Amino acid sequence: MKKMFLFLIIVSAFSCAKRVSQENVNTIPKEPVKEAVVGADADSHGCKASAGYTWSTLKKECIRVFEGTKLSHLDDGKTYTTASYVIFEGNKAELFLDTQKESIILERKSEGDSWVNGDWELIPWKGYVLKKDGKIIYTGK
Repeated sequence: MKKMFLFLIIVSAFSCAKRVSQENVNTIPKEPVKEAVVGADADSHGCKASAGYTWSTLKKECIRVFEGTKLSHLDDGKTYTTASYVIFEGNKAELFLDTQKESIILERKSEGDSWVNGDWELIPWKGYVLKKDGKIIYTGK
């Protein structure tokens, strides 16, 4: 009987010890998991690229350039479409070209004239023709 009683005490002690150690494991605080927030990619102007917005220096606001006039790139007489666009505001035009990191602002003197900035020239002819150094590099409607 004494052996049985001693056996029950030992089993109870191990059972309680195991339960206490499991509780301690569950109460250890875990590092919070950082989740990526969709749409949290705003640039320095607050434009969200994931929503298709780009900063327009000309309009001074976030715009979706693909709503502007699309230009096709000409290379050795072959035409292919790229993600190049132009938007207009009064007598100014802003170019968003796949070959340029920053947009380019062109200006014209009066209605019907070409928009110019240095060696860039945007000509309103059968849609638009963009020249650089006198060479046609883009066309669009």
